[in-house]
Amino acid sequence: MTETVTGAPARNYVAGEWRESAGGQTYEKRDPWRPSRVTGVYPASTAEDARAAIEAAREAFPGWSGLPAGQRATFFTKAAAAIEARAEQVAQDMTAEMGKPLREARLEALRAAQILRYAAGEAWRPVGELYEPSVVDQRLFTLRRPLGVVGLITPWNFPIAIPVWKLAPALVYGNTVVLKLGYEAPRTGLHVAECFAEAGLPAGVLNVLTGSGSTAGAEIVSNDGVSAISFTGSVPVGRSVRDEATARDCRVQLELGGHNPLIVTAAAELDRAVEAAYAGAFWSAGQKCTATRRILVEDSVYDAFREKLLARVSAGRIGDPADPEVEVGPVVNEGPMEDILGAIERARAAGGTVLAGGERVDDESYLIAPTVFEGLADDAELSCEEVFGPVTTLYRYATLDEAIERANAVRFGLSASIFTRDLRETQRFTSEIQAGIIHVNSQTAGADVHVPFGGVKGSGWGPHEQGRAAIEFYTETVTVYQDAPLA
Repeated sequence: MTETVTGAPARNYVAGEWRESAGGQTYEKRDPWRPSRVTGVYPASTAEDARAAIEAAREAFPGWSGLPAGQRATFFTKAAAAIEARAEQVAQDMTAEMGKPLREARLEALRAAQILRYAAGEAWRPVGELYEPSVVDQRLFTLRRPLGVVGLITPWNFPIAIPVWKLAPALVYGNTVVLKLGYEAPRTGLHVAECFAEAGLPAGVLNVLTGSGSTAGAEIVSNDGVSAISFTGSVPVGRSVRDEATARDCRVQLELGGHNPLIVTAAAELDRAVEAAYAGAFWSAGQKCTATRRILVEDSVYDAFREKLLARVSAGRIGDPADPEVEVGPVVNEGPMEDILGAIERARAAGGTVLAGGERVDDESYLIAPTVFEGLADDAELSCEEVFGPVTTLYRYATLDEAIERANAVRFGLSASIFTRDLRETQRFTSEIQAGIIHVNSQTAGADVHVPFGGVKGSGWGPHEQGRAAIEFYTETVTVYQDAPLA
């Protein structure tokens, strides 16, 4: 029996108005813990909806970019306060629609407010440099200017943090935004639109759409009215976005997959390493691009680490994500669950041994037990390709040279971690590991709001996100030669 939510369907936010989809179509979002429960009904936005949002953003751009940055920043502090005021509701909605455990959802909601407060401070930072001229009576300087309309296409796995960390710098630097939310987590993202509306943001500055990437998202990518696109998602979709958008000279930023290694040396504090491995691999049901997919452990401590990790997995709390004590909840939907279970079976067939987990736990929910493999070759699927779920693999290694070489052998380069108390090992790792985010004695997942976030190799394209680095993508630099007039 289906349990249906009450109340009117949610709407898109376009030109300062709450609108239904132009075609009138909607879609249901169901709870991954109890799929019989409908958590919301949302507009299935069309290309026409995207065009309306782009036009609204184009009309708003001159006025918004013309405001002093300090005046733009006032909307950020008000929106941050609005998010903080409703943080518990945001967290509960996030848990209900995409299954993130409530303990993590609460932190993510508050992180969104923190990002907005940081972005507000960008209004007071320098936006150019003054240079010594080569001739007399000249001022020679650079300026940073907004690009225009920016399209943001975001995923469901961080349904408030990622939309906010993209839109905050885009807006504070004077751009206007069309945001297409992740299909599986629209309610969480719509809270952002509501909070900016409460803050009094001018109409058209921020426009928010729900629905499929193949309709509204495709229009954002192809529309000449969009000057830049920031996309977070899968590798194949990201590459198609890049190829189509750059063909029309649109600026593109991609954050894609990861296959992140954690190296544990003989000099590691094993208990800390185990806790980091568990959190990195299994929190959010492994549905993070920075999740720990591979754990390489030095021979002399391998057996001890293995025993401790399996004990930690056995003691972990899995189940209803609305329970604040639960650490691992369901994956987002039936399709991803089947993909993950299929990858587990292929790994078994490839000779891997399941040390823990490896199966669906609950007949109704999309809950997969935290899964640990052993004995897989370096060219096996789980050793090379991202499986977006609660699955990780153990490997032995003999020397740090070997560990770094094997860690670097995949096409991804997002995040990597080492656990060691040896300074020489730390220095080698931070110098040689091929990753955009490097952790020493901490888990592979996690990022502060004020520092760059992004990968190398196949994990990213374009400038990194977050912190001061965001200005590189969301603005263009111009050089000004200002000569004094002749007397």
